[in-house]
Amino acid sequence: MTNSTNTLLSEARDLPPEERVKLVEQILETLDASDPSLDAEWSKEAEDRLDAYQRGEIGAVPLSEMLAKYPKA
Repeated sequence: MTNSTNTLLSEARDLPPEERVKLVEQILETLDASDPSLDAEWSKEAEDRLDAYQRGEIGAVPLSEMLAKYPKA
């Protein structure tokens, strides 16, 4: 970690627990921020796949069959 990161961590450790939780939540929110252009691409992809399914160009796999391919860890 960089010096500034280490300093920030040291200061965060000195915060009361409630404030540390708030800080962590705010940091995590920055990681969860989505890219609007990527969201738009995924939305179009989902619509295209649904259209292809409705036209009979692609099929579907039952959920039970799909889950059977990936055993629980």
